[in-house]
Amino acid sequence: MEQEQLEYVLVPLGLLVFLTYHVWLVYTILHNPLRTVIGLNAESRHQWVLSMMSDPLKNGVLAVQTIRNNIMASTLLSTAAITLSSLIGIFASSTWNSDAPPFISYGSSSIKHISITICFLVAFLCNVQCIRYYCHVSFLITAPTLRDQREYMEYIAKTLNRGSHSWSIGLRAFYLSFPFFLWIYGPVPMFACCSLTCLILFFLDTTAKITRDFHSSSFKKEKGTHDVESAVEPDYYYPLPGDNLSPNSGVSHV
Repeated sequence: MEQEQLEYVLVPLGLLVFLTYHVWLVYTILHNPLRTVIGLNAESRHQWVLSMMSDPLKNGVLAVQTIRNNIMASTLLSTAAITLSSLIGIFASSTWNSDAPPFISYGSSSIKHISITICFLVAFLCNVQCIRYYCHVSFLITAPTLRDQREYMEYIAKTLNRGSHSWSIGLRAFYLSFPFFLWIYGPVPMFACCSLTCLILFFLDTTAKITRDFHSSSFKKEKGTHDVESAVEPDYYYPLPGDNLSPNSGVSHV
């Protein structure tokens, strides 16, 4: 079988394997989140936000430093993504403008270069969105508010998880770029890389039963501790600028 015929079969099949795995991953995250590392980490970040906002004056510096570390990691990945996409664009333009006969056909080469570039551009945009969400959370988590205002804390936790999900999508774009890189050497390495990547990601994305039980018990203990504290300790109110409401008012300040 010729190489072009192999590309028509193995390349779509490799992309189908990669897409099928991620469809299963999204379905599992939505219906059984604790079975996946992404869902388990989302619940951990939710509990972390509740813990940090239990005493924002004491934990504010720690929360901002933690978010700053995540911003630095996202900045590094976004810089790497836009740099690699620029280098690929320069290489592709120099290859197309050269008079020497190309190693592979012009049409196939352009598709490979465009595919790799799209992966890095998607990774760049996702990491930029991740930085945007994290910067927003760094302001919200230290804002003065009622310490037991559950809706406000839930909004911060949801915004933090959105930033983490953007980070995860950006990493998946980096992972997808590896099969497209190996596609330059032929369809067989590309298909093998897709299959091997999905197999490795399966072990990295799923959690063991002992891990789920440990986190579940920790979440229950943490929730019980917060319930006891909220029942014993008084509510503290940190007024916003221009706020003339009394501390016992039931109006939301978010």
